[in-house]
Amino acid sequence: MDTMTENDYLIAWGLYAFAALGCLLVWMRITRWMWRWLREPLRLLVAVLLFSPTIIDPVKEKIAPSIAITALDLLFKVGNNAWRAVSDLFMYGMIAFGIYLVFVAIRIPIERASSARKEQAAAAKAAARADEPDDDQPFGGAGDDRYGRPPVPSNPQRSRVEPRL
Repeated sequence: MDTMTENDYLIAWGLYAFAALGCLLVWMRITRWMWRWLREPLRLLVAVLLFSPTIIDPVKEKIAPSIAITALDLLFKVGNNAWRAVSDLFMYGMIAFGIYLVFVAIRIPIERASSARKEQAAAAKAAARADEPDDDQPFGGAGDDRYGRPPVPSNPQRSRVEPRL
């Protein structure tokens, strides 16, 4: 049996996609500790290596993973698809990194604005805390103030003192 049927071809691609996704998830776990600007391009590079296809039979429109074609052609010196696979890897890599650079160019101003807003909020909170008098009473009234409502000032039934949690 020399040729793969269409069903065999789809099963092989499904198994490869499942295994490649597992490898990508393991790689993401391995690179989790890295600096963000190093981690993201490395993850993108591995995704391109794992998921870029190459045409192996133009007549039947059959494709295979570029990294597998390159490895098999170089190791066993069979076929002449290694240069085509390398060029496809390079092309997909350039496209992916171009899209990534556009994404980064959009993301950087958004992150800078967000961090500026956080700094302003922290400064405003610090200023508000500096203006507050120190009300360091461990016990408070058991009134309605614990639910966000202002306490009733002259209510004789609210004379109990409970600890504030």
